[in-house]
Order: sequence, then structure tokens, then C-alpha cells
Amino acid sequence: MKNLSDSVMSQDTPWREIHRLMLPAYGETWLMVGIVMLFVVAIGGAVGVVLFNTSSRGLFPRPALNRALSWLVNIGRSLPFPVLMAAIIPFTFWLTGTTIGIPAAVIPMIVAGIPFFGRLVENALRELPPEVTAVGLVSGGSIWQIVTRAQLSEALPAIVAAITLNVISMIEYSAIAGTIGAGGIGYLAVVYGYQRFDNHIMIATIVVLIATIQLIQFIGDRLVAALRHHQETF
Repeated sequence: MKNLSDSVMSQDTPWREIHRLMLPAYGETWLMVGIVMLFVVAIGGAVGVVLFNTSSRGLFPRPALNRALSWLVNIGRSLPFPVLMAAIIPFTFWLTGTTIGIPAAVIPMIVAGIPFFGRLVENALRELPPEVTAVGLVSGGSIWQIVTRAQLSEALPAIVAAITLNVISMIEYSAIAGTIGAGGIGYLAVVYGYQRFDNHIMIATIVVLIATIQLIQFIGDRLVAALRHHQETF
């Protein structure tokens, strides 16, 4: 019994060696999240703006376009990430030429993130008083000026909160993507923590993920509070 226990314990990576595995994996996680968020914020933000402005309260109401786009967004938000990741494997392979690694993980993460962020941006714009858009129209501003200087500017605290939430979700998705060999902390947890029963790696992974999420949420909350204070002051 003692020999069996020693054999199991011997599979644990020494604490002093964990950083050599953890730091590269942590960097890969942030590489995936960074690439994904560039596309998610740009495309998802545009989707949210179009969703709001094609509604009855928007600058250019288009009921048919609004319903169609809303339907697509709902489809994108309906599928759990592992299901989505498997469902679009042919598209991922066509686009990247591979079904494993970071390129294969980034595509489904972008596809999952865009409708989620788009809906959050739409909701942020919905919370604005109708006067925000009305004042822009009365002042003779162009659609671009009203969207950027009135709508998005006034909704900025809520949009920053949405970005914070999306970054946290993308970190979670990157961990799930580790199951297809995407690298990052998720891959480290699966290969070492789960398949090799490495308790030290598993504990370190959990601690790093918790600390990372707490830090992101703290920074996001501070930014939102600062932006709201700035808006109230001016």
C-alpha cells in the first residue's frame, strides 16, 4: 500500500518546477484570448449597434433585418461551446487547415463570442434614455457621429462591463479548448492534471484561474466606476 502511494505521489510535478510549465501555458491562454477579443469587440460591437439601431428605437428601423439578425444571434448563443466547437470543425479546418492547436481553438471562440458580446452591446444601448439619440438627430449629426459620440460614448461604462464579462468567458472557453490540444492552461490541466493525475499541476491551475478571474473582474469594476464618475462629473 505504501509503495502504491509513493508511486502516485511521484507523478506530481515538484512545486519548484511548476512555473516552467505554467508560464508558457498562461502566455498561450492570453494569446488566444487577445486574438479572439480583437475580433469579438470589433465585429460583436458592430452587431450590437446594428441590432439596436434597426429596432423601433434606433436610427434606421428595419424590422425584417432586426428579426433576422436577432435570430442569428440567438442561434449563436444557443449552442454550448463544446457542441459549437465540434459542429464547426469542417469550417475551422477549411479556414485554418487544422483541427488542433491555437488556430483551431480561436475560430470557435470567435464564433461563440461575437453573438454574446453583440447582445450585451445591444442591451447596453437599450438602457440609454431615448433623448440621447434624439439630441444627436436634432443637432444634425451624421449616423456615424450619433453612434460614436452619443450612443457608444454614453453606454461606455456598460460596454466596458460587457468586455470584462466576455474576457472572463473567453478564458473559460480557452480552458475547454485545451481538450483539442489548443495549448494554454486548459491543455496543461487536461494532460498533466487529469491524464497523469498530477495533483500539483491541477491545484496550481485552479489557483491561477481563480486569481486571474478575480483580477480581471476587479480591474473591470474599477474602470466602470471611473467611467461613470467621469460621466456624472461632466
